[in-house]
Amino acid sequence: MLFNHKFFFVFLFVLITFTRFYKLNWGNGFFFNPDENNMANSVLQMGTNNLDPKFYAYGQFPLYLTFFTTPHHDFKTIALTLRFWSAVFSCFSLVFFYFIALKIFKSKKYSLIFILFLIFTPGLIQMSHFGTTESILLFVFAANILLSFKIYDSPQIRFFLLASLVSGIGLATKISALILTTPIFFSLLFLFFKKIKIRKLFLDSILFIVLTILISIIFSPYSLINLSEFISTMKYEIGVASGSAQVFYTRQFIGSIPYIFQLQKIFPYANGFPIFIFGIFGLSFIKKPNPYFLLTLFPSLIYFIYQGQLFAKWTRFMSPIFFIFPLLSVYFIKKIKQNYFAYLLIFLCILPGIYFMKIYFNKDIRVEASNWINDNIDSQSHILSESGNVVNFPLSNNFTVDNFDFYTLDEDDKNLEKLNQSINQAKYIIIPSRRVFKNQNNPNFLYSQNYYQKLFSGNLGFNLIKTFSKNNSLFLNSENAEETWSVFDNPTIRIYQRQ
Repeated sequence: MLFNHKFFFVFLFVLITFTRFYKLNWGNGFFFNPDENNMANSVLQMGTNNLDPKFYAYGQFPLYLTFFTTPHHDFKTIALTLRFWSAVFSCFSLVFFYFIALKIFKSKKYSLIFILFLIFTPGLIQMSHFGTTESILLFVFAANILLSFKIYDSPQIRFFLLASLVSGIGLATKISALILTTPIFFSLLFLFFKKIKIRKLFLDSILFIVLTILISIIFSPYSLINLSEFISTMKYEIGVASGSAQVFYTRQFIGSIPYIFQLQKIFPYANGFPIFIFGIFGLSFIKKPNPYFLLTLFPSLIYFIYQGQLFAKWTRFMSPIFFIFPLLSVYFIKKIKQNYFAYLLIFLCILPGIYFMKIYFNKDIRVEASNWINDNIDSQSHILSESGNVVNFPLSNNFTVDNFDFYTLDEDDKNLEKLNQSINQAKYIIIPSRRVFKNQNNPNFLYSQNYYQKLFSGNLGFNLIKTFSKNNSLFLNSENAEETWSVFDNPTIRIYQRQ
């Protein structure tokens, strides 16, 4: 393959910047991601004399970073600043991954191809446009992997200090970032087997642990100051993640199979179907992997094993290892000898990411649907919609809208009576996303199952008159993915009219 490295490097830099920063203000003034909303509201109530966020699901590092860099302390500006920093950390992560790939592949060409794959990894593009913690955690994992290479090559104290800083920021962002420190411990384990200054390595590891804890406290002090509230929040979050605390927004995971769920409903969508398939093939082409590949693979595998067995299996939980399938795909591309065929496969790999970017070139689909409703439906109409979203479906105030709580429908017979009243009054029904009908379509939710079956079949007395759908997954139907893959930024909206 003919390859101009300098030109390609500049080209990739432009692509990184564009794919991460373009249309950070997506949503047309609405903010539909619940984590983003929680973080923005937390920053909004902080002041220079009161830095207690009163929100402990996450650490304070991203909240303080946003608080001290936000030009105006209003909700919209804070949310956009959160997105800005998410895009920044995503960009830095790709820089680290380039140097990681150089050590693994010993080739600028294949390292740049790997970065091209990461640039157009749909899941990484999406995470950089959410003002949440995922891009920071990816940054922490990438930095620790690269630092583990440095420690393995030369266990100098400065690398342990840098690793402590990075890991401390990770823990100050989210306590689960503890597992992202595993590359450092694997590098120590590899050096132990090489019998290189074992006593020094032991002291360095103690230093790394102590400094990591201290730095995490510095960047997230209220996790210690308000320890009881922090512990209480962590117990709740662990309960949600493990399934011991039943909440409406985890119902899609009832009966899901660990690991299989992620391989079916997360990675093919977040990586794009070609990279997912080529990555599986690429795994079979790895012969005698070098230590750097193992220092990358083993921590990623441990991360997958731990996170994959949890009851809650959101897409964001897998985001720190979205890079694995692109990495394995490069091994597959390396085996292709015909240049033109290799170019074709590379194009197929980046095509889902290009397709995904269309979300940001169009008006938000909820606003588009709302405009159509305003133009085509009588303003005095009674509309039945669904609650449980961060922002209710954005409709004009002229409509009478019943945002019914379908999440509690099956808990009390009185709720069924209320629903029947709403149906009798409604002239139109809006299904704003797949959240309820996909998650409550089983015998555990008989009322919900019966309602949606009748609605979709026409037996409820309503006909489908309009569907708004811009599938964000090339080759696949995004509604079949884990729900957060589409419902925050690109849901399918269905509008039904009484017959």
